[in-house]
Amino acid sequence: MGIPVKLQAFEGPLDLLLHLIDKNKINIYDIPIIEITNQYLAYIALMKDQNLDVMSEFLVMAATLIDIKSKMLLPAEVNEEGEEEDPRAELVEKLLEYKMYKYMSYELRDQEEEAAGSMYRKADVPNEVKAYREPVDLDELLKDVTLSRMHAIYKDILKRQENRLDPIRSTFGKIEKDEVDLGETMNFVEQYIMDRGACTFRSLLMLRKGKMYVVVTFLTILELMKMGKVGIEQESTFAEIYITAKDKSEWNEVDAEEEFAEDFEEIKGGQ
Repeated sequence: MGIPVKLQAFEGPLDLLLHLIDKNKINIYDIPIIEITNQYLAYIALMKDQNLDVMSEFLVMAATLIDIKSKMLLPAEVNEEGEEEDPRAELVEKLLEYKMYKYMSYELRDQEEEAAGSMYRKADVPNEVKAYREPVDLDELLKDVTLSRMHAIYKDILKRQENRLDPIRSTFGKIEKDEVDLGETMNFVEQYIMDRGACTFRSLLMLRKGKMYVVVTFLTILELMKMGKVGIEQESTFAEIYITAKDKSEWNEVDAEEEFAEDFEEIKGGQ
């Protein structure tokens, strides 16, 4: 991005091009590129003493104009649709866009200047005036109200209240959270397996109701496997899961109760 520097009446190469187009009363959609290029090059020849960074912007535009000029001297290129391409099209689009933003900046400047001449003051209405409410004459308000009219208004209010209710969500019941004693449930599941020596996972789940009991039972089985207290067998996918108690000599000295409690609390908190 170049440095915006005021050059006589121009700010940048596009501003200079627009000036030349307006000065020569040229149709922006049909720019005589040779004439404009010559005038443009004559102008930047006078800018040799300007800042090099500023000059670079104008030199890039000069190169662009020369490139367009050379393309205009050659046979026109044809696009995929069989139409001749105008080498000036991209430049015209940039000029129109620049012109639009330029005039928009003028509008904003005028609005800023107009707003600068407006003065405002804070509201100073007394509190007594703010608090004033026009008195209501109940006799005047109710003079045309009959019993049938009041009944119609009452029915209309009831109807509005009914329409405010969600016909689906209003029928939902209350979802109760399963309350499970973690330690008691763990001991219950472990003791059940140890007393019988073997059982199925399905039979364990049938002993009590509730989603949290199922979760605790599943985690308990995993922890018992980790401690080497039980073994699990399943002949195939989706087949019955058999749980077998192991001898105490095969147990691992692992205290997984704290880790189990953390897992349980995380699952419970996600309900």
